[in-house]
Amino acid sequence: MVSCRRCPRLVEWRERVARERRAAYRDEEYWGRPVPGFGDPGARVVVFGLAPAAHGANRTGRFFTGDRSGDFLFAGLHRTGFSDKAVSRTIADDARLLGLWISAAVRCAPPQNKPTPAERDACLPYAAREFEILQARVIVCLGAFAWDAALRLHNVRPKPKFGHGAEASADGLTLLGCYHPSQQNTFTGVLTPPMLDAVLLRARELAGTNGPKRAHPVG
Repeated sequence: MVSCRRCPRLVEWRERVARERRAAYRDEEYWGRPVPGFGDPGARVVVFGLAPAAHGANRTGRFFTGDRSGDFLFAGLHRTGFSDKAVSRTIADDARLLGLWISAAVRCAPPQNKPTPAERDACLPYAAREFEILQARVIVCLGAFAWDAALRLHNVRPKPKFGHGAEASADGLTLLGCYHPSQQNTFTGVLTPPMLDAVLLRARELAGTNGPKRAHPVG
């Protein structure tokens, strides 16, 4: 997956961002490739996002690592017992997830954070393969794009409407809707820490687990 070049627009963008870099990270080497999922291979809960952030996962090589959205999400994962650390800034920080896997519908950073339907469909087989391997029971969909992608992946018809806290059944899984932890949502109060925690705790309840006895490195 990390060598995929199926979508010319995404390949051009992810590599241009990695080459030009943001001033704050000009001395860092960007990942600049498709981003793989990570976490506990025995996870029963999957957090399913939209796509890598241009200067977040496209830089660090790990979803929700090194950006504000990741800071907000990891703080919630820590409060609810899914992560042993409240912050994840680099792939070398030894953060560990417990009973949780993090993935996304699209694996390359898209321009303006907006993948096309064709790019989504080209990338979804990677998520499908992940779900085949994992023994997940719950998918927490961060935002409407991830919700629609998960429904498409599991061929759910008619499509249930996305909403924060929405639930839907698919192939023995439960899909949970959660507003995306983007700065647009977290800075305006659309998504608050208690709202995120409530969804994550509901995911734990539905998965029927208190988490594994040992944490798994996410790098």
